[in-house]
Amino acid sequence: MLSTFLSQVVNGLILGSLIGLIALGYTMVYGIIQLINFAHGEIFMVGSYGGLAMFTYLLPTAIQNQWWFALPLLLIAGAAIAVVVAVLMERFAYRPLRNAPRLAPLITALGVSVALQEAVRVFYPNATAAVPFPKVFVEGTLAIPIGDGIVPIRYTGMLIIVVSLLLAFALNTFVNNSRMGRAMRATSQDRDVARLMGINPDRVIVLTFVLGAALAGVAGILYGADLGLININIGLQNGLFAFTAAVLGGIGNIKGAVAGGLVIGLVKTLGGQYLPGGTPYDYVWIFVVLIAVLVFRPQGFFGETERVRA
Repeated sequence: MLSTFLSQVVNGLILGSLIGLIALGYTMVYGIIQLINFAHGEIFMVGSYGGLAMFTYLLPTAIQNQWWFALPLLLIAGAAIAVVVAVLMERFAYRPLRNAPRLAPLITALGVSVALQEAVRVFYPNATAAVPFPKVFVEGTLAIPIGDGIVPIRYTGMLIIVVSLLLAFALNTFVNNSRMGRAMRATSQDRDVARLMGINPDRVIVLTFVLGAALAGVAGILYGADLGLININIGLQNGLFAFTAAVLGGIGNIKGAVAGGLVIGLVKTLGGQYLPGGTPYDYVWIFVVLIAVLVFRPQGFFGETERVRA
C-alpha cells in the first residue's frame, strides 16, 4: 500500500535527519585537521546521558511536566556536557598528537571512545541495559490520510527533522559567511599559511570540536526524546551510521553529511522492508550502497577530487 510505503519513507527521513546531524561533527573535524574522530559517536551518547542527568537530578518536578521549559533546558544541558567532553578530548588526547603520524590519533580516538563508554557505565551502573529517557516533547502522532490509509508522523520525529535541517543550515551559513567560518576554511586548506595571516589554528580547531559536539549533544537529546530509551551502545551504532553518511556525502562537506544521513536513513528503513533478507539485513544494504558509491564516486556525493601536485 502507498500509505505503508510513505510511512517507511517518513521513518527513514527521521532517522536520516538525526544521523546527518551527528555526521556534521565527523565532517567538520576531518575537514579541518583530517582526523577521523571515532569517539564522536560517544559524544552523542554522553550528550543524551547529560540531559538525562539534568532532568533526573536538577529539574524541579513542576518544570519536568512542562515540555516547553524542560526540552530547551535538556537541549542546552546535552550540548553543554558534550562540548565540555569534546574540548577536554581535543586538549589532552588529540592536540599532543597533532603532528604525529595519522595512525596515532586514529588509535587514540578508539581509546577515547572506549573510555567514554566505561565512564558512563560507571556513573550509570545500569547503562548497559536500556535506560528510560523522559518524554520531554508532545507525545502522539499526526495522521495524514493518503488514499485508503493514513501516514502517521510522530511529533518527536517532526521535531528531529525540523531541528536537524535548521541547525545544518545555520552551520553552513556560519562556515560560508562569517569571519570565523572563513578562518576555519583557511585553516582546513593550509594551517601554516593561515597562521601567517593572523589566524590562530588552535582556536579554530577547538571551535570546530565545540560546534560538532554541540550538534551531537542536541542529537542525543532528540534521540532519547523520540525513542524514550538510551544505553551506552547508541554512540557506537549511530556513530557508525554517521561516519558512513559523512563518507557517502563527501567527508568534509556539510551538505554532503546531511544528504548522506538521509540516504542512510532511507536505505536502512526501506531496505529492511523491501529488499531481500528483511530487517536483519538492513545494515548489509547500507554498506552495499557505501561500497557502490566508493567504487563509482570515491569522493562521495558532494566531495571534490583531491589534486595532488607532483
